[in-house]
Amino acid sequence: MTDYIDKRSASVPSVTRADVFDAALTLFAERGYHGTSLKQVAERLGIRTPGLYNHMESKSALLREIVLGTLDHVVANFDQVIAEVEDPVERLRAATEVYALHHATHPREVLVVNQDTSSLDEPERTTAQHIRRNHERAFRQIIIDGREVGVFAVETPKLASFAIREMCVSIARWFHVGGELTAQEVARQYSEYALSMVGAKRASARGAWRPAAAR
Repeated sequence: MTDYIDKRSASVPSVTRADVFDAALTLFAERGYHGTSLKQVAERLGIRTPGLYNHMESKSALLREIVLGTLDHVVANFDQVIAEVEDPVERLRAATEVYALHHATHPREVLVVNQDTSSLDEPERTTAQHIRRNHERAFRQIIIDGREVGVFAVETPKLASFAIREMCVSIARWFHVGGELTAQEVARQYSEYALSMVGAKRASARGAWRPAAAR
């Protein structure tokens, strides 16, 4: 009898909290939060559904961790890079580059945030929306500052901010590791596109900036 129990135990996959999180993240990105059941998460891990509760609180808690964790990461990276430079040209370059890089290197998280933030329970839904709005406003402020000092020639900073951010968001849908360009190369080129979109027109700390098409 003991031998039989040992064999049964040996056949059960060893699952960690990180495994559960990773499986849920993949399925949420592929099928959406509401299109994913805990049974599907368990099946992906090769365990029974009740076994998930050894590593998680609930399905909604997994979504909360994914969305708020991703937003916190995006904001922390943004705050770090803009704190290092004052020139609006370099600030926009750095802000766009780090934002684009995140979307190239964390596509699953990006897809879940963009499609399932509205599925969060309260108060987390309001918290996430507040974080996203504040990030957009901070991004927009860089463009406003650049226009005020005459280094950006852009008619509507708000529209330019949305356009740049949406351009970066699209990376998560098409970028694949091992393609023609690395994530870093894509992020760098997107930062150049952003400068072109706002009409950046003066020398910066990294040297004279010219539109990418003129190089």
